[in-house]
Amino acid sequence: MTPDAAAAPEPRYRRRDHRLDLPRNPRPTSDPTLRLVDVTIEYPSADSDAGPITIVSNFGLDVLPGVMHCLAGRSGSGKTSLLKVAAGLIRPTSGDVFWRGDAITKLSDDAISTRRRGYVGYLDQGGVLVSGLSALENVLLPAVPTKQTKSLLPRATDLLESLGVASRSGSRPEKLSGGERQRVALARALLLSPAILMVDEPTASLDRRSADTVIDLLRSVTSDGTSVLVSAHDPHLIAAADSRTELA
Repeated sequence: MTPDAAAAPEPRYRRRDHRLDLPRNPRPTSDPTLRLVDVTIEYPSADSDAGPITIVSNFGLDVLPGVMHCLAGRSGSGKTSLLKVAAGLIRPTSGDVFWRGDAITKLSDDAISTRRRGYVGYLDQGGVLVSGLSALENVLLPAVPTKQTKSLLPRATDLLESLGVASRSGSRPEKLSGGERQRVALARALLLSPAILMVDEPTASLDRRSADTVIDLLRSVTSDGTSVLVSAHDPHLIAAADSRTELA
């Protein structure tokens, strides 16, 4: 399983000419933002007499700065598991994960969590928000552990403005549409200016118009050197990526 060029004769998604005016944070470009080396992921079988279930075997990937790479494939092909390994949320059975040249697989869980906070923006499927908080408060959540909510308030407001949901900043998640929740969750993932944004099936539950808006947002964040690793089976999103890996 190696990355293949995402170009297609007639992509179903056509990139828009405009880019959203997101707050920028230029990146160094010397090392891959993310490198996976010989990653294998196995889970125990429900049958105690059977061996482990192999989800992914000896997987390798480099994601360069400013590149949007798509993990494409059907449900159950290992896309979400790979995203979680890449984000340091779970450990691979074997293999190594590098964030800009630094191996994280040998670090403690606490050390990985501390490094992830400023390096990875993670957006799970559906853009889950905390129901008791407003949209703005949800965006500011990553700043709470380091007590930066006051200093990052202008950036949070700018992100909501850039993503077209500033007027909904005081609204609770239950009052937002699916597309609005996705954009608020994206603003939250971008708050700490991550080097890489990792996104799981961001268009799966959206109508076509909202899905294309999210795709435009993902394309926009790469313009300052931020990398994007996204999982998808949406052909429009797959076509919008710079490169892709097909998972069986």
